[in-house]
Amino acid sequence: MIEENFDFSAAAKKKIFAYLGIGVLLMVVGIFMVMNGGHGHEAGGHAEEGGHAFNWMQRVWVNLWINNVYFTGLAVIGVFFVAIQYVSQAGWSAGIIRIPQSFGFWLPIGGILMLATFLVANHDLFHWTHHSLYEEGGAEFDEIINGKKGFFYWPLHEHPSFPIFYVARMVIFFGVWYWLFTAIRKESLKEDMEGGTDQWRKMFRLSAIFLVFFAVSSSVSAWDWVMSIDTHWFSTMFGWYVFASWWVAGLALITYIVVLLRDSGYLSFVNSSVLHDLGKFVFAFSIFWTYIWFSQFLLIYYANIPEETIYFVERLSSDKYAPVFFVNLILNFFFPFLVLMTRASKRHERFLKIVCPIIIFGHWMDFYLMITPGTLKENGGFGLLEIGMLMVFASLFVFVALSNLAKAPLVAKNHPMLEESVHHNI
Repeated sequence: MIEENFDFSAAAKKKIFAYLGIGVLLMVVGIFMVMNGGHGHEAGGHAEEGGHAFNWMQRVWVNLWINNVYFTGLAVIGVFFVAIQYVSQAGWSAGIIRIPQSFGFWLPIGGILMLATFLVANHDLFHWTHHSLYEEGGAEFDEIINGKKGFFYWPLHEHPSFPIFYVARMVIFFGVWYWLFTAIRKESLKEDMEGGTDQWRKMFRLSAIFLVFFAVSSSVSAWDWVMSIDTHWFSTMFGWYVFASWWVAGLALITYIVVLLRDSGYLSFVNSSVLHDLGKFVFAFSIFWTYIWFSQFLLIYYANIPEETIYFVERLSSDKYAPVFFVNLILNFFFPFLVLMTRASKRHERFLKIVCPIIIFGHWMDFYLMITPGTLKENGGFGLLEIGMLMVFASLFVFVALSNLAKAPLVAKNHPMLEESVHHNI
């Protein structure tokens, strides 16, 4: 029987709060730079769509939304990873299952932040929230968006007011995700006390329910929280695309934390074969993300339909976003593909410690590229505000995860397949 407990030391907390403080400082300086950076004029593209001048707070709201969506994704992917391990009856991961499990504690925080951000800043984030778009005969009436109002405002009214259907989906998704997460967590801790296989079987059933619900909710949340920003545009592959980005980032974070814990003297029983499997996941799904990215891009490029190509035109024809477009491909495909191609690189911590944080940041850039061009148009940018807010969210997410990791045994000591993880060899 393996018993390990993670000690979330005062030194570790001090380091996290130092990063948090630096993030807040950079964010404040970044806000002052945006306020005094010549962006107070009315932006042509944004004025045409939103009917109002650019304000520095819009960039703050957009950054809040990017980080809300991204870190919510990491949290729910942690639960998704756990659920997959139980449903597939995997043994290799039994020794590290508590790490992704700890990500789920961010879900209620992420849910509150996302709901609050939407309620306060919906007009700055989503063009479809402007009621004038639905007034037939009005100067701003939009037939395409009006045709989609049932998706946001159901039950339908002649003049949409509050997007009850949209908000209800958000609340339901977070509520069910967190409910199933807490149920799985409860049985996992009970297994530590009682042993046997009863709790494992319950977690198998709960995980199966979670996976079925996640299959639907992950795609719909991608449509709601990201794709609806570009309301005229849609892609039938977008749900898969957002999931792939979340999934690779989540795998990289799990791997990175495992490696750092081993460096700190924990998880000594986790051998190079377990690291190899984690590395293979990161490598393989980086290619999977690229496959989805290329499929979506190629189909739209080849069809050359203006209503579809505008999404990529806005990103490739802009001096602000075109560099990010190519950096996104380099960080999320070419770099991990070349570095993790060999068997040895997947088994050695030094390679994983380099690749994983770059991928985590790379997929944050992916969400930046999905959200910013559609919300800020040419008023967007990448500077101290973006870096600072990312550091704030990352520090808080890590603090929540590690705090809860320390509240229970680091290893699920009575997991029926723990020995398989200890003796895993490939």
